[in-house]
Amino acid sequence: MSMQEAADHADAILDGTFAAIEPAVHWAHGESTESSCDVSRRRAVMTIISPERRGSFLGVVERYWKAEGYRQLGVNQSAKSPATYFETPDQFRVRLLIGGNGQAFFEVATPCFAKSSVSPPTADTAGPNYAGKSIPDPNVRSDFWSSTSPISSASPTTLASEG
Repeated sequence: MSMQEAADHADAILDGTFAAIEPAVHWAHGESTESSCDVSRRRAVMTIISPERRGSFLGVVERYWKAEGYRQLGVNQSAKSPATYFETPDQFRVRLLIGGNGQAFFEVATPCFAKSSVSPPTADTAGPNYAGKSIPDPNVRSDFWSSTSPISSASPTTLASEG
């Protein structure tokens, strides 16, 4: 596999992850980086995820990654910057981190592969594209993810966990 093929696979991992998040969130590409043999792809969530819903957001992603056969490597349960870390069966490392101002950041880091040039991600963002610019704090409200009320038993998060 070349670094470009690895980057494409990392993008597919992110595409699958975002497709599993219900209700859907707005996101933007983060910085992509490459070293001598590996690539990291990043996405930032532009939807405001309230402190009351962050645990549910992490749970939706963790359940999807586990269903995909990913192995959990670690978790940071800090109230300020919770994070979860997984590895795919083909040794791609995936991370979800809730950073400053509650913004969710995803990263997929590839293992080492044959050196090749790497093109930028091609997936259309869900919202504005900030390529080449600083990504602002989350600025899209969601009736579900931005809510400060407790989650009811019939919420999409609960339903997704039952499926």
